[in-house]
This record gives sequence, structure tokens and C-alpha cells, in this order.
Amino acid sequence: MSHTAGIRQAQKLKTRQALLDAALGLLEHQSLSSLGLREVTRAVGVAPTAFYRHFEDTAALGVALVDETLGSLHGMIGAILAETGDSDVRLDRSVELIARHVDEQPAHFRFIAREKHGGVGPVRAAIAAQLALFAEEVAAALATEPKSEGWNQEDLLMLGGLYVDHMVLTASALLEAGPEGRREVIRVARRRLRLVTLGRVHWLDEGS
Repeated sequence: MSHTAGIRQAQKLKTRQALLDAALGLLEHQSLSSLGLREVTRAVGVAPTAFYRHFEDTAALGVALVDETLGSLHGMIGAILAETGDSDVRLDRSVELIARHVDEQPAHFRFIAREKHGGVGPVRAAIAAQLALFAEEVAAALATEPKSEGWNQEDLLMLGGLYVDHMVLTASALLEAGPEGRREVIRVARRRLRLVTLGRVHWLDEGS
């Protein structure tokens, strides 16, 4: 790549990120279904036609925000799940990870919480796909543990889904509680995880 082409590519990426950031700021006060691309381009200071160099429409921009919010978590949660040792400790660490990300990116997680059941189909689908992938990753990690002996794939995916649902609920609770309620949300989240873990131990009892 030539120096000039490299500069153009860097500027293109910068503009794309500026559009994402501007949209996220505007979405603090409205839903994605009501967001107009002219609002976004006006906030960035570019012509409306520039929007289409980066996104097909506002739904595509929303999908990009989903990837930006949840995509980076896969590697981090995967690293925690890959650790050896006590599973409760790993689950505690996953709660801490979610709490830290909500603290650092509250607008991103408010967007996910609102649009998970919002009016833009491709964005709902993107969020569902990301959460399903998390459930599969958690299930794959759980399958390697001695506690999972005798479990079938359907049940492992169900358990992985429970942990992921818990992650989403915890993120939403942290957003609602604010800094003053953070400690209590984390305490309750850890207790709930332990309840799920206890149920896991006895899942196969009496042919469950």
C-alpha cells in the first residue's frame, strides 16, 4: 500500500469511527429506529452522502455498534473460561469483567439493553447471534470440566445460555443501579451464579 493510499485508508477509518461515536451519543436520547442518518452526519460534520461510504443504512451502523460492544468481550471471556482451577473463581472474574466494561462503556451497554428488543430487526438479530455465540463458547468450556461428565450437548448449551443471560441481566442491573448501587449488584450477581452452579451439580440426579 502506497503512503497516499495508507493516509486515505486511515482517514476513512477515522470517519467511520466518528460516525459510530456520534450515533452512540445521539442514541443516548432515542432509539435506533428513530435515528436519521442526517443527524449522524451533521454531528460529524460530513455530507450525508459520506455516510454511504461506510454503512448501507442506519441498521448496518447499528450492527457495527453491536460488534463494537460485544465483539471484544469474546476473547476476554474466553481467556477466563480457559483458565484452570475453581470454576466459581472464574465465574466471579467474569462478573468483574462485565462490571468493568459497563463502567468503561455505559453508552454501549445502554444501546444493547434497549435494542435487544428494539424495532430494528438486523440489530436484534446481531445481538441474538452474539449472545448465542457466547453461550456456545461457555458450553464448550464447561464441557471440558469433570462436573460435566454425562451431560449432553443440549443441556450444556442450556447451561451456557443461563450464564450468558445472567451476564446480560447483570449489565442491565449495573446500568440501572449506577455507581452507588454497583457493589450490591455485583454481590447479588455472584450469589445467583453460585445458585446456578449448585443446580448444575445436581442436574443429573434422578434422571433430570
